[in-house]
Parts: sequence; structure tokens; C-alpha cells
Amino acid sequence: MKNVTITLDEKTAAWVRVSAAREDKSVSRYIAEMLEKRMRESRDYANAMRRFLDRQPTHINTTGSKLPTREELHERPGLR
Repeated sequence: MKNVTITLDEKTAAWVRVSAAREDKSVSRYIAEMLEKRMRESRDYANAMRRFLDRQPTHINTTGSKLPTREELHERPGLR
């Protein structure tokens, strides 16, 4: 584990102390877990985006028929 010193304003420091106490954790452990969660979410998002972008495009009109117009796609019966 690496020690890091941070500076917080009074309001933020009070909030983190109360939040950590509610979960029966030290402020250090509470912040470490918050950062680990953010790191995991960021990594998961990046992996999902990479998988999505690696996929080959899918052609929506493989039958050769005419595609619907913009108006047909966005038609909302009963609203006009």
C-alpha cells in the first residue's frame, strides 16, 4: 500500500468522515474503495467500448428492399 496525502475543504472532510463511519470503515479505506470502484468502472467501460468498436458493422438492409424514409421511421400515430 502507498500512502497519499490529500487536502479537503471542511465540508468535504466532514462528509467523508460521516460516510466512512456509516460503513464502519476508516476514511482511508473508504476513499481507497471509492477510487478502486471508479478505476474498475472506467476499465469496464473502456473494455466494453473496445469490444463494441471491434465488431464488424451490420448491414440492416440485406434483402435489397427499399429502406423506410425518415418520416416513416419517426411516425407517431395519434400525435399529429
